[in-house]
Amino acid sequence: MLELLSPAGSPEAVVAAVQNGADAVYMGLGIFNARRGAKNFSDEEFEKAVRYCRIRDCKVYVTMNTLVGDREMEQAAELARRVSDLGADAILVQDLGLLSVLKKAVPDIPLHASTQMSIHNLAGVEAAAEMGLTRAVLARELSFEQIKFITKHSPIETEIFVHGALCFCHSGQCYMSSLIGRRSGNRGMCAQPCRMEYTMGGRLEDSHPLSLKDNCLVDRLREIEDAGVACVKIEGRMKRPEYTGIVTGIYSKIIKERREPTAEEMQTLADAFSRQGFTQGYFNGDKADMFGVRAETDKVGEKMFSDARKEYIGKEERRVPVKFYAVVNAGEAVKAAAIDNRGNKVVAFGAEPQKAIRQAINSEVLSDRLGKTGGTPYYCVDAQSRVQSGLYLSASEINELRRKLVTALNERRAVPQPRRSLPMPQMPSGQSAVTDPVMIYQVRTAEQLTEELADTRPDYIYIPVKVMHDNFDLVRMFKERGAVPVAVLPRVITDSETKDIFVMLRKLFDLGINEALVGNLGHVIIARKAGMKTRADFGMNVFNSYSMDMIRKMGFLSATASFELRLAQVRDMAKCVPTELITYGRLPLMVSDQCVISHSLGACNCQSPAQLSDRMGSTFPIVREYDHRNVIYNSRKLFMADKNDELCGVGLWGIRLMFTTEGARECVQVAKRYKGEGDYQPNDLTRGLYYRGVD
Repeated sequence: MLELLSPAGSPEAVVAAVQNGADAVYMGLGIFNARRGAKNFSDEEFEKAVRYCRIRDCKVYVTMNTLVGDREMEQAAELARRVSDLGADAILVQDLGLLSVLKKAVPDIPLHASTQMSIHNLAGVEAAAEMGLTRAVLARELSFEQIKFITKHSPIETEIFVHGALCFCHSGQCYMSSLIGRRSGNRGMCAQPCRMEYTMGGRLEDSHPLSLKDNCLVDRLREIEDAGVACVKIEGRMKRPEYTGIVTGIYSKIIKERREPTAEEMQTLADAFSRQGFTQGYFNGDKADMFGVRAETDKVGEKMFSDARKEYIGKEERRVPVKFYAVVNAGEAVKAAAIDNRGNKVVAFGAEPQKAIRQAINSEVLSDRLGKTGGTPYYCVDAQSRVQSGLYLSASEINELRRKLVTALNERRAVPQPRRSLPMPQMPSGQSAVTDPVMIYQVRTAEQLTEELADTRPDYIYIPVKVMHDNFDLVRMFKERGAVPVAVLPRVITDSETKDIFVMLRKLFDLGINEALVGNLGHVIIARKAGMKTRADFGMNVFNSYSMDMIRKMGFLSATASFELRLAQVRDMAKCVPTELITYGRLPLMVSDQCVISHSLGACNCQSPAQLSDRMGSTFPIVREYDHRNVIYNSRKLFMADKNDELCGVGLWGIRLMFTTEGARECVQVAKRYKGEGDYQPNDLTRGLYYRGVD
């Protein structure tokens, strides 16, 4: 049967989820979780929550799915040790460095790949399995057929989101909140910029062109189960506990009863929370009508929440089967035992029975009274007793005996299995500092590949794989001048797209191209099967020395340090592999399976960028990426040409100029400025996060 995983953003939400039928809950503790804005848990609250869940046979998954800095890693490891010792059932991770640390520090607790890892193809799941992860939360953008294919061939469990909010951007690949407001989604502080107002081409009616409706797959659960998915997940740690209770209750009933939801249940889900209805666009592969905004909760909704709260506060609907046994003999303390569904056995003793004056106790009465477990986390499935005749036990004595058994059983069930808690691995050592980094150009279009740009003689030229494949004559100009061409893979490649990418890479390999820039775990195997050596792009979110070391162990030639880091952090990071940094260009804010251009403007002119404008007057270019995905770029260009001395002191192997919307002439001007020629400077520049950092 499907495991139902519910959100627990607070202690009350744990109760709401468990009492409404959740098989597992996921929660955050401390600063290392992707919903730092939720109430989350203190140490004491967390310990109580785990105990509460363990007693009632509900699993606890802890989210540690953020990027972690070098100075935070010891704190993260200590938190994981505590989580493991208290009996949590798994930890969700995003950061490759944290993953490597936890495998050493807490080797016995299962680790799950968070959706923040951007796993969207079978190769990504296989890579996660090779790194020791036992479950992968798949990207929300996948269709049912894609989910089914991955799950059928997956070496580990798969989990999918079935209800709740959808981000506009692929999880783990959104930098809009951090670059605009220093609140990093990869660090658990997303300000939800996709819910804000924007305009497209002056069309005021398109005030929320990035806001998607909530996902709802409650009527597709049998298909999902039949496809082999292990766990279905409800989004909502930022929502109120009553929401958790209502949605969990409906999904739990549908799963257990294997039926379709009623019209009333669908209306209840909509009343609990929706954005102008629900969508199954990604699941069905039909993305035409997925946009919507939140409606204010009305009086009907408030009453529903009030009623829902009464159903789980102080109630015990989640109960575990128990068998009772008792022996009553004259001159001996009454002895009773209870055995639960895990085989835990507890024993309790009562007072000696008295000689009966009027009505003696018998085995039937004693068994019946022992089995009255109302108000406890247990229900009696069998009660047997052996009672010597002519003896008397009061009802209060039997109740006290049962209370002792229940208390003892609670204590036994709450104790986790012992796990190892080991020291974290030593900080990786880096290479010697580089004082003269190589120059790397990255282009987006064939029009930017001019002879004038080639004449500036970059050391490396990064080109999208399709652009390189379709315009190889232009690539030769750069090769002839000493540049190493590197094929850039799209950030998203689904299994249905893998073959085309592979074919292009093989043709390029035959033409002498043997390096590829890869921004996702699931793309490494595609490139290497085509004969390519790989370099790690920014999409790998390399944020600390341990993730650098993971990149080294995975055989990458180089790594791109996250542009969410401060320069000082990049400087102090152990450079286990040659390290590059993006130092010019419009940084990517979002990559989406949506075509916001077509949705807002009614037609898609993919040959030229569209413009997204916010309330402050900033404009963000939107361009097409591989297979009609959209990439939204920053309104201002990162510019660091006048900071050359600082860049040279960071220990970089390479500095990358990222050309996106620039024309051919501007690309040349930028390149010359970074080589110390000319006076080019963008009209509206930014230093990115290299001095400000992120929260």
